[in-house]
Amino acid sequence: MQQRPIVIAGGLSFIVAGLAFVSVFSYLAANFNYPGILDGSAAKVLPRLRAGGSVMRAAWAVYAFLPLLLVPGAVGAFFACPSSRARMTLALAAAMLGAFAMCLGLMRWPSIHWALAEAYAQSGADAKSSLSAVFLGLNLYLGNYIGEFLGEVCLAFFFLLAGISIVNEPRFPKWLGWCGVAFAALFVIGAFRNVTPAVQGIADVNNALLPLWVVVLGVSLIWYPRNP
Repeated sequence: MQQRPIVIAGGLSFIVAGLAFVSVFSYLAANFNYPGILDGSAAKVLPRLRAGGSVMRAAWAVYAFLPLLLVPGAVGAFFACPSSRARMTLALAAAMLGAFAMCLGLMRWPSIHWALAEAYAQSGADAKSSLSAVFLGLNLYLGNYIGEFLGEVCLAFFFLLAGISIVNEPRFPKWLGWCGVAFAALFVIGAFRNVTPAVQGIADVNNALLPLWVVVLGVSLIWYPRNP
């Protein structure tokens, strides 16, 4: 397999992305009440963001760039499934779009929201009202629509197409592909949590399963294609 180094690099990217996601998510959950705080008002969120200092800002910056690790992982999956070139080309495009959308959505925290937090701390009541409107608008556009909905739907589409391709690839076990298809279905349902609270429970499960599945996929890319 001539592309074996690319496949291994893709698997390692998935593994690093999954483990780093758990680490940064745990830090934000413990120090910023993430993701529950996302529903809070500017008066609650911005002072707490600023109080976290440079460490909090750095954590959000790292978190924002983590989705980009999915791109080399998707490239590795592309070369690991030579029997499904057309399908995996579409999957690769979906992964790239989803990763960029999630990165764009998360990047608001260490950049625009950080600037809003600095301005909010020095503003009067009228200015704080305007800043709150900007804060909520950015959360709705960059957070809910771009980062969460578009990003997660595209990522689910990648998992779906990659899962189907793995099922048809003799180098991989069938269960791995079907697990990818099942996780994709859960992931796309959870993406509608901003439309209806009925699927919030599924979204919470997805937050726990995402790093696990990414690590499993990364290990599988390294392990299974090692022999013809």
